[in-house]
Formats: sequence, structure tokens, C-alpha cells
Amino acid sequence: MTEKRDPRESLTRAARQLLETESLLGGDFLPAGQNPLPDVQPPDEAPTAGAEIPSADKARTLAEMDSNEVKGCTRCALCDGRRQTVFGEGDANAQLVFVGEGPGHEEDKSGRPFVGRAGELLVKMISAMSLTRQQVYICNVIKCRPPENRNPMPDEIQACLPYLIRQLHIIAPKVIVTMGNPATQTLLETKTGISRMRGTWRQLPVFASGLVGIAVMPTFHPAYLLRNYSHDTRSKVWGDLQLVMEALELKPPEKK
Repeated sequence: MTEKRDPRESLTRAARQLLETESLLGGDFLPAGQNPLPDVQPPDEAPTAGAEIPSADKARTLAEMDSNEVKGCTRCALCDGRRQTVFGEGDANAQLVFVGEGPGHEEDKSGRPFVGRAGELLVKMISAMSLTRQQVYICNVIKCRPPENRNPMPDEIQACLPYLIRQLHIIAPKVIVTMGNPATQTLLETKTGISRMRGTWRQLPVFASGLVGIAVMPTFHPAYLLRNYSHDTRSKVWGDLQLVMEALELKPPEKK
């Protein structure tokens, strides 16, 4: 029989975490004592992939890639049904990059990543890390919306993957957060599901010179979180983000 925890003890141990996180995702969180973080360490610092590109030129380099290559891309059949491509946006010198699977209906209309309900939730997650959307970089594995928002097919992923790899190479982040199965399995070259992968530091494999070894934190996609909006899923995602905050030496925002 499991020994019952003294509620006063749990509240005391949880106070700091609850104060830091009560605004995240608009819900309550499990106390720290009931939601222990995995005892893991971020990988060693990886080579700086974009070191050869001056910081001032990274945004221009990304914009030229978007305009000259991605907007007119016809590498796969998704080009036939798109309204427009969705390249990515944010700080070209960001230490943190979030990678999802592909654009949805709202993203296809606007040309911007994560602007629908899942995007609103992602912004809350970023804010809880004491960052803004403008301070990180947000993109997807594929740049065109799949029909009916289905998961991208292997050939579609392979057609778009060179764009994503070049984005990461230019930005040279310290940490990549992969959200959901397609992003995680693509960037980590694995078939293991996100439920087993999340919450543990991984390293980017050899995609290009300078990229190998960048720290990767897999977590659930915000769309999955919306469909499974429970204490358990919210606490797991927040635990994953806390590990990223520790790696980037970020402190939670102060309560107003």
C-alpha cells in the first residue's frame, strides 16, 4: 500500500513550482513532489553550425532561402494543394528552435507557422519559459499543408528535410525542441514514439557539418496537448520545458 503524502509537506515542496507555472497553459499543475523531473543532463555543447555566417546576415540568408527556393518549391505533390508555403519565423540568432510537423489550415492561409489554436498554446508555453515568440525560432519539418492536416508522408518529409536542415545550420541553436512524432522521428532518425522519447535529452545525428550533437528535447505537440488536456500531459510538457530552461539558464517570469 502506497504511503499517503502529508498535504502540508506537498504544498510546501510544490510552492515554488506552482508560483512559476500557474499561468502556463491556463491550468493547474501537479506539485513538484508528485511530478519529479528525470535525472538527466543536457548533452555536451555542440559545434556552432552557423558560426561562419555573421549574425547580422542570418536573417537575410533565411529570407533569401524562403523567397528564392521554398516559395516556388515543387519537390512533392503538396505544392498542388497549398495556398502558400510556411517557411518559419523568429529570431535568426535564437538559442532555441521549436520544430513541429507541418502547417495547418490557419498557417496555410497566413503563411506563418503556429498561428491557430496550437500556436496560441505554444506561445503560452514559450511565455512560461520567460521568452517571447520573437526570441525563439519556430518552423516545421514540411513547408506545405498536407490534405486534411494528415501526418506528412515519408516522401514529403524527404523532399522538405533539406530546407529544415539548412534552417538549423544557419541559426545554429543551442537547443531544439521537437514537438510530436513526425518532427522527433525525422530529426532523431528513429521510429520510437514520442511517449517514450519525450523528457530525455537527445542529440542531433549527422545531417551536416557542424550540426551533429546539438541538444534535442522531444515533447508532445501542442495539438496533442489540446486533445489531451489533462494534469498528466500538462505536467509532462512543463517538465520537458523546465529541462530546456535549465540548459539555457532561463528563470521563470516573475509573478505580477
